[in-house]
Amino acid sequence: MMEPRVLSDRKAFDAKRFFLQWEWMLLLLLVAVNVMNAQISPYYLDFANLRDATMAFLDKAFIVLPMVLVIILADIDISVASTVALSSVVMADLYNRGVPMELAIVICLLTGTLCGLLNGWLIVRYRELSAVIVTLITMIVYRGIAYVILEDQAAGHFPEWFGFLGWGYVAGVPFILIVFVIFAVLFGLLLHKTTFGRHVYAIGNNPTASRFSGVPVDRVRMIVFTLTGFMAAVTALFLTSRMGSTRPNIANMYELEVIAMAVLGGISTAGGKGRMIGAILAVFLIGLLRYGLGLINVNAQTQLIIIGSLLIAAVAVSNLRRNKA
Repeated sequence: MMEPRVLSDRKAFDAKRFFLQWEWMLLLLLVAVNVMNAQISPYYLDFANLRDATMAFLDKAFIVLPMVLVIILADIDISVASTVALSSVVMADLYNRGVPMELAIVICLLTGTLCGLLNGWLIVRYRELSAVIVTLITMIVYRGIAYVILEDQAAGHFPEWFGFLGWGYVAGVPFILIVFVIFAVLFGLLLHKTTFGRHVYAIGNNPTASRFSGVPVDRVRMIVFTLTGFMAAVTALFLTSRMGSTRPNIANMYELEVIAMAVLGGISTAGGKGRMIGAILAVFLIGLLRYGLGLINVNAQTQLIIIGSLLIAAVAVSNLRRNKA
């Protein structure tokens, strides 16, 4: 009598495959960056300085989390920096006109969310236009509205408690780091442990097959872009708090840094591949590399060249690994 076959949807554990994942490479690079920074500057390993350094790059890290979902969908959103600017400017302008700060913060979050929703609706409504074209248009529009509101002037004079968002500590830990960890866990669970996350991967691999399989492709894309707008508004809160004021040119070029962090984290621009942990490691890799180079007075242009070279190398190695697989 034949024994019944047992089919499993889980692959057997492969130690070699596990340790050759891109995230391990990023972890090694992160260790190497920390060792290098400690060698080139005696001030790098100062705990207080290292702790405070996280505040300088974690504001943009909030946008990296939904950008992972956007890129896995094989889309892109280059309007995020302009969404940050518009959300921040709206909040500051309302507060200076007498609106309570608490209400201005809520309106800031709503502004970013609506910007993301509009991006998603336009992309779904006009399928013949790529996400690059749509978000390029909205990038110009959102930034332009910010300039219309403030006319290249600064706005600030926020209440003292608002500064806690960007500079406050809870039990010695930066408040912004605590909030980022919470959002990172939530987005990680959303992507890897829910049906919604599986839909994101399916759409990124083959949107047409996903649509015929009953996956709500348009709804998923709209939700992802709306989440991106909301997280851009969260970035606006922390960035504005840290700076103490805002201008229409705030968060300039953030979209490129955010996309670079996601791609360095192993998120495939072709869609359908990548893990949240990789993007999070890339955030700290680029952030701490910038901090270390800044300690020895490396100018911003040279830093961009170094980070750009690292990104090119990362993409090249990733493609080589994919071709061998």
